[in-house]
Amino acid sequence: MSRPPEMAPASIPEKCMDITEITVKTALIRSKIPGVSFVLNPYLGCGHGCRYCYAAFMTKYSRHHAGQPWGSFVEIKTNIVELLQKELSRRKQPGVVLLSSVCDPYQPVERRYRLTRQCLEILNQCGWGIDILTRSPLVTRDLDLLADMANISVGFSIPTDDDAVRRILEPHAPPIPARVAALRVLHEAGLKTWAFLGPMLPMDPARLHELVAPYVDHVLIDRLNYRRQVRSLFLQHHWDDELTDEYAQTTQAQLLRLFGRKAAPV
Repeated sequence: MSRPPEMAPASIPEKCMDITEITVKTALIRSKIPGVSFVLNPYLGCGHGCRYCYAAFMTKYSRHHAGQPWGSFVEIKTNIVELLQKELSRRKQPGVVLLSSVCDPYQPVERRYRLTRQCLEILNQCGWGIDILTRSPLVTRDLDLLADMANISVGFSIPTDDDAVRRILEPHAPPIPARVAALRVLHEAGLKTWAFLGPMLPMDPARLHELVAPYVDHVLIDRLNYRRQVRSLFLQHHWDDELTDEYAQTTQAQLLRLFGRKAAPV
C-alpha cells in the first residue's frame, strides 16, 4: 500500500520552537462531547499555530509559557503514557477516548517523542474505543497499529479547499492536498474516516466536497467561532463577507446539501 508524501515543510522546525518536557497529574479528562467519554492530550501547545485556534486559551495553564503566542511552544507530557496505563487499570468499563481536544496528537514533535503512538497501543490493549482528530499526514505512520484496532476512527480537520487560504490562517500546518491524500490512504485501508469542516474558512464548497467526499464516512461542519482572533487578517485579504453570519449560514447549508446524509452541523 502506498503512503502519501507528507508534504509538511511548512511546519516550524523544532529548533525554532520552545520545547519543554513536563510532568502532569492526569492523563484522561472527562469529555462533554457526545459519544466521547474522555479526551487525551499528549502535548500542551501545538506547533501548527493556526491563527483562529480556540485552544489558545491553554497558554494560561502553562507553567513555562503563560502569555506566549500560541504556536510558539510545545510542552511534552513525558509521564502521560505511565499515567494512562494506571488510570485505565482502575476503570472496569472501557469507553471512547478522543485524541485530541486542545492539541494535534500528530504535530511535528510526535515524530520524536511518539507519545500518541504509545497511548494508542495502551488504549487498544485495554479495549477502549479511539477517535483521532488531526491535521497531519503523520497519522499514516501508525497505519500498522490502527489497521488492527476494532473500534477506531480517524478524522482530519479540513476547513478549506484552498491551500493559499491555509498558508495564511494555518501557516505551519500541513497542506490541504497532503491531508486529503492521507485521508484517502486511511479510508482505502478500511478504517472509519471522517472530516471536520471547521471552522469554515474562505472556500469553494463544491470543490471541498469533491476533494473530501470519496474518503469519508461522515463530516462535521462548524462556523468560525473566534472571529476576533483573525478579523484583521480577513480584512487584509478582502474576506469581509467570510466574517459574516450570512456567509456561515449559506456555506453550511451548501455543505449540508452536498454531503447529504454524511453531514451534520456541530
